Amino acid sequence: MIDESSPQSRFLTPQRPRVFAHRGLALGVPENTLAAFQAAIDVGAEYIETDVHATADGIAVLVHDPDVTVDGVVHTVRDLTLHELSEVDLGGGHRVPTLAAALNRFGSTRFNIDVKSEHAPEPTAHAIRAASATDRVLVTSFDERRRVRAIDQLTAVTSSASSRLVTRALIGAKAGSVEVVRRSLAGVPVVQIPERHRNIQLVTPRSLSTMHRAGVEVHVWTVNDVSDMERLLALGVDGLITDRVDLALPLVDAWRSRSR
Repeated sequence: MIDESSPQSRFLTPQRPRVFAHRGLALGVPENTLAAFQAAIDVGAEYIETDVHATADGIAVLVHDPDVTVDGVVHTVRDLTLHELSEVDLGGGHRVPTLAAALNRFGSTRFNIDVKSEHAPEPTAHAIRAASATDRVLVTSFDERRRVRAIDQLTAVTSSASSRLVTRALIGAKAGSVEVVRRSLAGVPVVQIPERHRNIQLVTPRSLSTMHRAGVEVHVWTVNDVSDMERLLALGVDGLITDRVDLALPLVDAWRSRSR
């Protein structure tokens, strides 16, 4: 039985399938900005996917790459203080936001946070604690050490599997072994994967069924084509991570209506 008081259960409480606004909804505004997040929320997004780096003075900021390039000028996030980074205009007056600003401004929104750099786990955890947001974030990283460093500083936070854990779990899932999946993930309740990787089909009826029998949700990225969304929903995936949350949400609503 799920403990409804658990932060993990609260993050995963909204009805499946889940739709994650990948870096917000960047139609006419830069991705990973407060404006992109607001645009996603305005069309109904409950989940925002975003990326975290850290500034020279140890502040968690939301940007995908280690460098921000504007008009041919490269700004390396790690080499700039927050004040210096805040002076970089991404276009139209939009700036790189802090994780703290996003968590505090969008206080009822759930955030899927990808820790992108070696310097980011501690600042990420600090911002989450300061915003009392542990129950509405999922903290992950492709790198297992970064993932563990971040979640070790947070109480019972939801996390999805790093690349290393995903690889082990998928071996078990493709073999139909629930025990291997459970042992590989060690209590991690979510995997977030592309449908295919290097021409290898990762999301199959068998792998998905095995993950589900192991109690693991499967979220697929980055799904922007409506026909792909429909096919994956029919297959039974638990979440879509998409740049086009405006297209995915009506589709998911219609799919839920048909499934009742």
